[in-house]
Amino acid sequence: MNRFRLYTMVLFWVLAALLVQAQTLVPRPDPPRLVNDLAGVLSSGEVYALEKKLVAFNDSTSNQIAILIVNDLQGYDRSVFAFRVANDWGVGQGDFNNGVLVLVKPKTPSSDGQVFIAIGAGLEGAIPDLAAADIIDREIIPRFRKNDYYGGLDDGTDVLMSLAAGEYSYDRYARGGIPPVVIPIVALFLITLFITFIIRFAIGKANIKHIKHSGSSNLPYWLYMGPIDGDDSHSGSWGGFSGSSGGSSGGSSSSFSSSSSFGSSGGFGGGSFRGGGAGGRW
Repeated sequence: MNRFRLYTMVLFWVLAALLVQAQTLVPRPDPPRLVNDLAGVLSSGEVYALEKKLVAFNDSTSNQIAILIVNDLQGYDRSVFAFRVANDWGVGQGDFNNGVLVLVKPKTPSSDGQVFIAIGAGLEGAIPDLAAADIIDREIIPRFRKNDYYGGLDDGTDVLMSLAAGEYSYDRYARGGIPPVVIPIVALFLITLFITFIIRFAIGKANIKHIKHSGSSNLPYWLYMGPIDGDDSHSGSWGGFSGSSGGSSGGSSSSFSSSSSFGSSGGFGGGSFRGGGAGGRW
């Protein structure tokens, strides 16, 4: 009888331990969201800006970067907590394991702030542990110390996105790299250059027509220089690339809908994590 009671007690504690182990620390957001501020340290506008950026990155690369901010780690080490949540939620695509989870526990008067970046198995080459540690030390914690949680997360995810997308390597980042702000500046420069070329192309073509009819031009010659065909029958094509867009009578198909959401693009994809990442405290 005593032996039966002993076996019963052992079985009870084994089952209890299994239930605790299987317990989800943080339920998966429904509807799915990439930015989950359960501590309320971000404004609604800051949450929207981060969500919009990360959703666009997910849609363009399939890499997923999720942010989770909690008030309490429930007695777990930050790395254990991050990997448990990342695997429970399935951050990243199951075929590529290309997810990243940025876990933040804000600083309080009675406890240190903590942060951990968990890297999916498929991104460990692009974002090694040293890279995650440097991003925390250089981009995130300096802002967090100033109570600027949005700035730290914005700067940190910019670098994570660039590394995950292969825009530059960790070695380049470690040597001083390309500051995240340079990327949009370069993009803006290229867009401005393209628009300037189109304007010059249009003005030059109009000026050539004017020269044909009047024999003179009041515009400087550099405005209509370039590969311009004076034959009106080409109607805006240059170098075999048509100036018309989409080919559809319904208008442009590239318009961005402000109502686009992470949930509408499929949500989390079942990615897995096996231990890559780094953490820090302040």
